[in-house]
Amino acid sequence: MHGGAQHKIGVLFVCLGNICRSPMAEGAFRAAVATRGLEVMVDSAGTASYHIGHAPDPRAVAVAGRNGIDISGQQARQVERDDFYRFTHIIALDRANLEGLRSKAPRDGTARLAMLMDAVDGCRGQPVADPYYGDAAAFEKAWADIVLGTRAWADRLASESALRQPV
Repeated sequence: MHGGAQHKIGVLFVCLGNICRSPMAEGAFRAAVATRGLEVMVDSAGTASYHIGHAPDPRAVAVAGRNGIDISGQQARQVERDDFYRFTHIIALDRANLEGLRSKAPRDGTARLAMLMDAVDGCRGQPVADPYYGDAAAFEKAWADIVLGTRAWADRLASESALRQPV
């Protein structure tokens, strides 16, 4: 067995540096699954090592905070081999990071790889634009997309979980 304790569902959100989009997705998804009563292991990581150990970008913290979600305590980390066994789902925020995950995934890894917007009707394959070099409006747009995607994933996982429950 790889890693620590196994949860029924584990979701890892992944962007490039793990300081903007994936921390926002982690925070938004935690809120979405809590309102649905799901017990899910949730984390975020980056495909690159640029910001390991850093807190989320202050602009990401601000937009999440304005929406009632505190992500200030998160710390950036890079995707590790063990993540492909610990999590049931690894969700990338854009195509480049999905391809990076596919290239790092061990052949016997058990995590399902997908993009965040894949769970939203009519949005399969669409990226969440990286707001890092943008202004406050870019962070607001990323937040709106992330909330839409994380709620859709929470709904999908809640439905799958309900189907697995004994009658």
